[in-house]
Amino acid sequence: MVEKTLSILDGNTFLVTDVRGDVTPSPGSPAGLFSFDTRFLSTWVLRVNGERLSPMSRSDLHFFETRFFLVPGEPTHYVNAKLSVIRKQTIGICLVERIVVLNHDIEPADVSIRIDADADFADIFEVKENQPKRGKRSVCQEDGRLHLHYERATFYRDTIISSDKPAKVDDGGMTFDIRLEPHGRWDVELQVEPIINRGGGGSATVWEAYRRRSRPQVREELEQWIDHAPRLACDFEPLAAAYRRSLYDLAAMRYSSLTATSPIPTAGLPWFMTLFGRDSIFISLQTLPFAPTLTPPVLRLLATLQGSTFDDFREEEPGKILHEFRYGESAAFEEQPHTPYYGSADASPLFVILLDEYERWSGDVETVRRFEPQARAALNWIDEYGDLLGTGYIYYRRRNTRNGLKNQCWKDSWNSISYRDGRLPALPRATCELQGYAYDAKIRGARMAREFWNDPEYADRLEREAAQLRQQFNRDFWIEEEGYYALALDPEGKPVDALASNMGHLLWSGIVEPERARRVADHLLGPSLFTGWGVRTLSTTNLRYNPVGYHVGAVWPFDNSIIAWGLWRYGFREEAARIADGMITASGYFDGRLPEAFAGYERSLTGYPVEYPAACSPQGWSAGAPLLLLRTMLGLSPYPDHLAVDPYLPPSVGRIELLDVPGRWGLADAFGRRTRRHRDADHRSEPVARLTHGD
Repeated sequence: MVEKTLSILDGNTFLVTDVRGDVTPSPGSPAGLFSFDTRFLSTWVLRVNGERLSPMSRSDLHFFETRFFLVPGEPTHYVNAKLSVIRKQTIGICLVERIVVLNHDIEPADVSIRIDADADFADIFEVKENQPKRGKRSVCQEDGRLHLHYERATFYRDTIISSDKPAKVDDGGMTFDIRLEPHGRWDVELQVEPIINRGGGGSATVWEAYRRRSRPQVREELEQWIDHAPRLACDFEPLAAAYRRSLYDLAAMRYSSLTATSPIPTAGLPWFMTLFGRDSIFISLQTLPFAPTLTPPVLRLLATLQGSTFDDFREEEPGKILHEFRYGESAAFEEQPHTPYYGSADASPLFVILLDEYERWSGDVETVRRFEPQARAALNWIDEYGDLLGTGYIYYRRRNTRNGLKNQCWKDSWNSISYRDGRLPALPRATCELQGYAYDAKIRGARMAREFWNDPEYADRLEREAAQLRQQFNRDFWIEEEGYYALALDPEGKPVDALASNMGHLLWSGIVEPERARRVADHLLGPSLFTGWGVRTLSTTNLRYNPVGYHVGAVWPFDNSIIAWGLWRYGFREEAARIADGMITASGYFDGRLPEAFAGYERSLTGYPVEYPAACSPQGWSAGAPLLLLRTMLGLSPYPDHLAVDPYLPPSVGRIELLDVPGRWGLADAFGRRTRRHRDADHRSEPVARLTHGD
C-alpha cells in the first residue's frame, strides 16, 4: 500500500512529506524538499526521546503551510501521552519549520528533540528513474549550522540548515536536549535554505531576488491574487469549492524562473514543476476571464525562448515553441535535452492562438504587435518544418532518438497513439488535433495580420491556406462508416482508426464541418467514451483501452474542459453542460481539487471517481479546468465593447453569478439562472451581463 503524502508549495519550490511531516528516503519517491528540479532535502525526520511521532490531526492552513499535531510513540500511547508536539511547516523559497513541544504532566520532563537531516541533491529525473548520483557530496558544521554540499564540475548545490536556538550539530542532523517544567512549553524554529551555485559557477540573480520574499509577502501576494479574481456566487457547493481551490492552486503554482522575473505557471506537482510550453498556453487560455495577468509573461518567455536554429538533441527548429525547460543537473550536463527541449508539435500553433485570444479579451494591441515576428515565425514553422511529408499536415518524428519523446502531441506517452486493434503506427504521425490547431492558428493569424500588422496580403494567404487545410482534413481524416475523425494519419496517409477524445479539440478549433458535428458530439457523449464523470481519452471499443491507462482510457479534466468548449462552439450546450456537471461533481470527491487524471471506470460501476495512480496534484491545467467549464456554462464571449453571456446550466445548478469579470470593457458581471419555465423543458438560462466599471 502506498503511504499517503502531503505537499506544500510556492512556485516550483515544494515539500512532500508523510502524514507526520517527515521525509524518509525511498527509491523513486518524490518525497523531500525540491526547488528548480533538485532535491535539497531527502531526509527530514523528527524524533522525541528517540521515538518517531504519530499523527493525531493536521491543519492545512494555506498551500504554503501545514500544521501537524503529534504525539511520541505508537497510537496506543494516545490515552496516556504526557508530551505532544506541534509542527508548522511553511515554504517560501526556504523551508521554515517551527516545532512546539508541550509537557502535559505534573512532573518536569527531560526531553531530547532530534531532527535527522540529509540531502542527496537528486535531479528530478534521477528520482523518477531511480538513478545514482555522479558528483561528490560533503557535509560540515559551521557556526552552529549544518551545511550539506554537492558539486560536479561547475555545478554546485547547497543546503544550509540553521536554528534559532543552540543545538548539538552533527553530520546527520541536530539535537536539542531540553528540560520542560510541568505543563511547560518549548519551541524552536528551523530554516532549510536551498542554494544554487553557491561558491562557484556564477550566481542566479533572479533566484536571489526571489529568495528574499518573506512569509508575509507570500500571504500578501495570495490575498491580492484572490482579491483580483472575479467573485463567484452559486447554489452548487462543488462548483464554489472547485473555483476556490483552482484559484489557490493557480496562485501556488506560479514561479519566477531564472530567465523571467514575472510569475509563470508550472505544470504539475511533483514531476512537472517547471515551464511547459503547451501546458502554460492552455492554462492561460483557461484562465483569461479570471486571471489575465498570467498570459503576458507566458507569451514573453515563450517568445524569448522560441527556436532559432537546428539542434537534433533538443529538437529545436526556427520558429518552434519549446516543450519543456529544466534547471537540474541532468539538463546542465546534457543527459536530458531540456535546456530547453522543443519536442512538441502543438505548442507553435497554440502560441498564435493564445496571442489572438489574449487580444480579444484584453484589447492589448501593443502585445500583438510586439510579438508579430514570433507569431509569424510560429506560423511559418507549421508549413516549413511541421509539414514533414509535404502533404499539408503537421507530422512529428523525434530527431533525438536517445531520450526524445516518441509522441509529441499532448498525449505524449509511448502507447497513446494506436489503431483500433492496438497496433502502433509507424513514425512520423499526424494526430488530428494538431491539424485543428494549425487551422485555428491560421485563421487567427489572418485576423491579426489584417487588423494589427497592416499586412492584408498575408492575411488573405493564411485564410486560403486554412480553407484548403480544412477541406483536405475533412476528406482524409473522416471515417464515414464509423462517423468520426481518425485519431491520426500514419506515414502512408492512412487513418489511424482509434476512437479517442481528441475529436473534442477539433470542435474547439472549428475545423469540423457543421454537418458532421452532431455525429462527433454523439460519440463524445456516447457510452464508449463518456463515463458519466467525463470523456475518456480512449474509447472502450479500442483494444488498448485501459481505465487506468495514462492516455488510453483515463479521464483528464483538462481534456474535458477543451471538449466542453468545443461542444459549446458548435451549439451543443446541453452536452457541454453534461461534461461540466460531471467534472465539477467529480471534483467534490477530491476536496475540490481535480487531479491530473482519474480512472475511466463507468460512473454507475464505482459510484465515485477512482484516483489514478501517481497523478499529479495539484496540476496546472487541471486547476484551470473548472474555470474554463465555468466560462462555458455561462457562455462568456469577449467583444470589443462588452462581454456577451449565453448561459446553459446543468440540472445541478440553479444560478451562477460571476462578478467583476476583467476584460477590455473594464469589469463586468455575468449571471445565469434557470427560470421556472425552463426547469421542465431544459436547463437553458436567461443571459444577463452588466458593465460595472468602464475603462
